[in-house]
Amino acid sequence: MSFRYSFQQIVDLKNNERTQAEWILSEAMGQLRNEETNLHGLVEQKENLHNEMVRAATHASTISNMLMLQSYMNHVDKQIARKHQDVRHAQHVVTQKQDHLSEKMIDEKVWSKAREKAHNQFRAMVAKKEQEALDEMATNRFRRLSY
Repeated sequence: MSFRYSFQQIVDLKNNERTQAEWILSEAMGQLRNEETNLHGLVEQKENLHNEMVRAATHASTISNMLMLQSYMNHVDKQIARKHQDVRHAQHVVTQKQDHLSEKMIDEKVWSKAREKAHNQFRAMVAKKEQEALDEMATNRFRRLSY
């Protein structure tokens, strides 16, 4: 007699949903790392631009060149501000995906525990039937030997 859980397809579905949630979280974390890397690149670009402005100020440089550098610095600052916003959004998405994964893991665990409980009940029933069969055989043997 083999164990067959009637809700096995649901257990499998919950497992697949958890796996999918893990993939989605991984994708969101990759996007967050991407945004952070881009932000880091912009900050480095700003530092390099700042150093260039300091060099231009200490050496003879035209006002139009200084204005161009300042204008570019303002542009980079705006990009950095937008990128900070992108990073915050990506962090929010990661948090949402972590919560979603947690829900899926709990859901999967509930169904797995139900399956495990049903399997334990099945094993207990099989053990009881085996014991009843052994008891019946012992009773029959005792009867045959007592006649």
